[in-house]
Amino acid sequence: MNFWETVTGSDLTRESKAFETRAEALPADYRAAWEEIKGHLSPHSDFTGRNLMPILDGALGLLEETAFDGQSVHEVLGDDIEGFCAALAGGERGRGHRDRWRRQVNRNVARKLNKLGG
Repeated sequence: MNFWETVTGSDLTRESKAFETRAEALPADYRAAWEEIKGHLSPHSDFTGRNLMPILDGALGLLEETAFDGQSVHEVLGDDIEGFCAALAGGERGRGHRDRWRRQVNRNVARKLNKLGG
């Protein structure tokens, strides 16, 4: 990223468009969850929003992977999308939710590794 991109924010625009292109490929319920995630994460943004780009990328990656695996969005995020976002952003409600999603990610990774090994 060069100085001009940093000043104008064109790098953020490019990343945001890439996220939306990826999100368009998701099933409808996942796209709705993606919109909710963006809305709940926006209050955690700094002045430019750069701090959210890696978080949004990770959240979208999780949605893509679990949609590909055939899991329902409810299985992945549960009923508390706001809590999920707080956990991602490191908010006050994050600890319990973060632990829950960490266990789920570990379970998904273990399942994939078992498929590869067996």
